[in-house]
Amino acid sequence: MGERDFIALVDGAHQLVKASIVLVRDRLNTHVSHAMRELVAERAWLTVFLLPAHSPDLSPVEWVRAHVKHSLANLAVMALDRLEALVRHRLKRLQYRPDTLDGFIAGTGLALDTPTSP
Repeated sequence: MGERDFIALVDGAHQLVKASIVLVRDRLNTHVSHAMRELVAERAWLTVFLLPAHSPDLSPVEWVRAHVKHSLANLAVMALDRLEALVRHRLKRLQYRPDTLDGFIAGTGLALDTPTSP
């Protein structure tokens, strides 16, 4: 997924939730490219925090991924579309478990507060 594809996804999410969006991203080259910085700068409602390099333990996405993988352990699926449906269902259920999602963020050791300027 390129920069423009990703920003189109973020724009769609913004239209859906009708609220500001905060992204926490790793330092993949497309996440920090000049084009991505320009696209982010054009959106006052979008705030992006970049994780330090090589820090998967600081990414709440890793906790979500591990949680979903664990819920699928010992499962034999005969068709890819069935596996996709199961993963979507597990992710959908997480949307209604804010305490679990907060736990994923807390597990990173990162603060949920807005950082103050030095």
